[in-house]
Amino acid sequence: MAGGPQRHIDVAAPLTLSQICAQFDADFAAQIGDPTTKIALNGVIVAGDDWRAGDGDELAFLPPVSGG
Repeated sequence: MAGGPQRHIDVAAPLTLSQICAQFDADFAAQIGDPTTKIALNGVIVAGDDWRAGDGDELAFLPPVSGG
């Protein structure tokens, strides 16, 4: 999650968002699986569950922000 600690997982094959969420504890999985959280795969915003992240890919989870 943006601003949080880095987390690393080893994967044997490319994973979907649902499969990535299953690698983490329930609280973190709920945060990254929240539809308001934007996901960047190697610096490009992706949506839905039709993409795959594999070995060497970088994911960034960007929570919603507000301000004024």
